[in-house]
Amino acid sequence: DAAGTARLRQPEDIRIIRVPCSGRINPLFVLKAFNHGADGVLVSGCHPNDCHFSEGNFYARRRLEVLKEFLPIIGIDKRRFSYQWVSASEATRWQKVVINFVKRIRQLRLIDAQGNGS
Repeated sequence: DAAGTARLRQPEDIRIIRVPCSGRINPLFVLKAFNHGADGVLVSGCHPNDCHFSEGNFYARRRLEVLKEFLPIIGIDKRRFSYQWVSASEATRWQKVVINFVKRIRQLRLIDAQGNGS
């Protein structure tokens, strides 16, 4: 939220989907994004013990950890998925997390293009 308000530059090839709480993210949403052609999926939520919905981020962490271990089984490099704790007021941290994630995805794209990817 603060990153948008501050008009911090972000990569142009990302799509942000807002949800009220990271705890509302069903792992199937992530799989659906990959199925529809996403090169990577980044989930961010409030820091532990700082969730407006009490424990949503703890539920998210459990489900997303299981998902991360499941991805290679279905042929998706788990480096293409990440979740990070970033508060709505941490604009600079959000920008850094997004830029670093996009760089990693672009590197994986190059590896895939060279035929060395998984």
